[in-house]
Amino acid sequence: MTIELERFRDELTAHLDWFADRNRKVRFWWRDDDAVEPTPALERMLGLASRHGVDIALAVIPKDATQALADRLCNEPHAHVLQHGWQHRNFQRKDLGEKAAELGSRRDPQELMEQLKDGKARLGALFGDKFIPAMVPPWNWIDAEISRRLPEIGLPGLSTFTWHNFPRAHQVQSHVDILKWKKNVRFIGWESARLRFDLQLTRRRNTGPEPLGLLTHHLAHDEGCFEFLEEFLAIAAHHEGADWPGVRGLFAGLA
Repeated sequence: MTIELERFRDELTAHLDWFADRNRKVRFWWRDDDAVEPTPALERMLGLASRHGVDIALAVIPKDATQALADRLCNEPHAHVLQHGWQHRNFQRKDLGEKAAELGSRRDPQELMEQLKDGKARLGALFGDKFIPAMVPPWNWIDAEISRRLPEIGLPGLSTFTWHNFPRAHQVQSHVDILKWKKNVRFIGWESARLRFDLQLTRRRNTGPEPLGLLTHHLAHDEGCFEFLEEFLAIAAHHEGADWPGVRGLFAGLA
């Protein structure tokens, strides 16, 4: 065991002990992006969710989603489906320094809403009651007008990352991304993971019950990511100071 891993374990446990000692619980949830078909990496994620008894919300890309994925998830009680845009394609101007987004400011709103409506229908047909009508914008960015119009097409739920979008009803955020994306994509490392969870758990000592969102991308994971999930869930999924509400309940009130 490395010193960094041991320190991560100790601090995570200490944080959760603090809540348990006061008869409080930190609420956690888990979102994984970019699913379209069964893969060995997805199997590992589903196995972790099942073994530790926690829900996993899969942000599925409607245009590329397969019947094979629907068949694989149909008997997975801990797996749920959210809508990940329509095709996960960037429409912003990289040459102008704009952040990548499919649901950004350079789209024709009416055309985009029609695509998203079609995507919702496709996910509903494929996944049935596994599908929760909530949008996960690719790259976690969404134009304000598009965000306001989502309920009009039956997508009242929204999930982005940290403070990228102003909170609204039925918005459930992710907060800790375990991947380092620049240059070689890889696990952020135990020290970075410790610091990110320390920030979020310290905030929750003095704020409301906002769920702390773990963000993963199974198709991009290295072994470090899977090792992290094993270690993290071994503590956080079983500690009396932690709670893992069902994903459907987090987006309560959505049809």
